[in-house]
Amino acid sequence: MLAVVISKSGGPEVLLPTEVPAPVPREGEVLIDVVAAGLNRADVQQRRGAYPPPPGASRFPGLEVSGRIADPNGSRFAPGAAVVALLAGGGYAEQVAVPAVQVLEAPAGVGLVEAASLPETAATVYSNLFLTAGLKNGETVLIHGASGGIGTMAIQLALAFGAVPLVTAGAPEKLRFAETLGAHTLINYREQDFVEEVRRATDGAGADVILDVVGARYLARNVDALAVRGRLVVIGLQGGANAELNLAALMAKRASITGTTLRSRPSGEKGTILAAVRREVWPLVADGRVRTAVDRTFPLREAAAAHAYFDSGEHTGKILLTMERP
Repeated sequence: MLAVVISKSGGPEVLLPTEVPAPVPREGEVLIDVVAAGLNRADVQQRRGAYPPPPGASRFPGLEVSGRIADPNGSRFAPGAAVVALLAGGGYAEQVAVPAVQVLEAPAGVGLVEAASLPETAATVYSNLFLTAGLKNGETVLIHGASGGIGTMAIQLALAFGAVPLVTAGAPEKLRFAETLGAHTLINYREQDFVEEVRRATDGAGADVILDVVGARYLARNVDALAVRGRLVVIGLQGGANAELNLAALMAKRASITGTTLRSRPSGEKGTILAAVRREVWPLVADGRVRTAVDRTFPLREAAAAHAYFDSGEHTGKILLTMERP
């Protein structure tokens, strides 16, 4: 089969389409003929040598795919069933073997290619905003990186469950895109102080929940922007991993900080999250309240071009890799 191999750490040019042996599903796994794979920042970090796959995971990048069941291997899925899957790696390939608990029927209401944009983003956002932070109806949530895959999903799910999304991005066109999805308050972090803007939008109260992809560079200011009993969830480290924190400020607000990753979680935990996604998110996709936000698609052989486009920062929403088979 064709897969994308990371030849060495570096820029997009290190991604090489290569013929490799097809995977053989182990006990508890299914084999999927991949239709499309989502491009995520974790793939970029892996390409750069900063985020190696967990032990036992495929060495190929790719954390989410859509496709059809090639070998159900005794699972509940029928051959040819349209599915999406959450992976620890291996999505940049024509086939992938994945634990059956990490596979869901593709949601109604979207095409199978576009469905590849959903499993990683839906699982990340739902698990962090609702299962971890406990976001509630009527609360405010500050979403950093509003125009990316995580941000666009977070805006829509927050709205669907009655919360008020406040967002940051670094360009007017990205903020306008977030506004089309329902973002309530638009903050250009290059020109505005997001702490002040959050306070203004909440009459001084602060955000009940903050979903952060930046990490160290925003840590102290995120705490400043939190409401009393606010919850900060850090899911990315684009701005570094090490920072000082005034614990007195955190304690005064009786606030909490949680850091999470999805990729390295045990398969059973991923299955629990996906079951919640099937129950809570798929109906919203089916009725159009949550829609896919796909910017561009690239053939698998052009993975390097897809990564170059991602690195440019020009995209809004998801970038997908598609297989060349019909």
